[in-house]
Amino acid sequence: MISFSITTIIVAITVVVSFLALNDKDLSYKLTLSPYSVKHHKRWWQVFTHGFIHADYMHLGLNMYVFYSFGGFVESVLVDGYPSSEGIIGGFGNIGYLYYITLYVGGLLFATLPSLKKHGDNPNYLAVGASGAVSAIVFSSIILYPTGGMGLLFIPISIPSFIFGVLYLLAEHYMSKKGGTRIAHDAHIGGAFFGVIFTVLLDFQFLTNFIYMINDWFSKIF
Repeated sequence: MISFSITTIIVAITVVVSFLALNDKDLSYKLTLSPYSVKHHKRWWQVFTHGFIHADYMHLGLNMYVFYSFGGFVESVLVDGYPSSEGIIGGFGNIGYLYYITLYVGGLLFATLPSLKKHGDNPNYLAVGASGAVSAIVFSSIILYPTGGMGLLFIPISIPSFIFGVLYLLAEHYMSKKGGTRIAHDAHIGGAFFGVIFTVLLDFQFLTNFIYMINDWFSKIF
């Protein structure tokens, strides 16, 4: 087995690249996602690179904190598996690291699709941040452990992660329709859906265990 953490490596790379970009406007410009540039100037690399730079240190810190909080769990399940009512689920061995990287990068790419479609002819639209990839990881963790506690930073209240996920998507959809927040809510939603779909396609037992755990939670409540 690989002895290092892919999650830690991604955090380290993102922190370093973001720091460099925050102190180098030319580098930041080259790495920032501009749907107009992707469409008209074929700068396709921006759909990858924008996820490794951030608008400011708070943006960077929040994204990396959330990613690190959930990424380690998802990575461990894909590599080593976890016990369930049906035995050990997941545990793909070293190829699990490849699946995990695909989940992260795929979430990043999938999250850009709405922006590329809506803003391909808008030279003023720019986007940075790993939010789409982070959403993919968070929602993958929800599929893997739907009854785990989840809440908001600095608010000491947690609810089952599957309920949090539903509320999060409803809030993101509302904010996306409302507009005016300067946040790519569509990217969050796109990343979340990719995380769910990719995780289920890896092993349908993840879905059956998801349903079992939710049913078990409701049976204890009611």
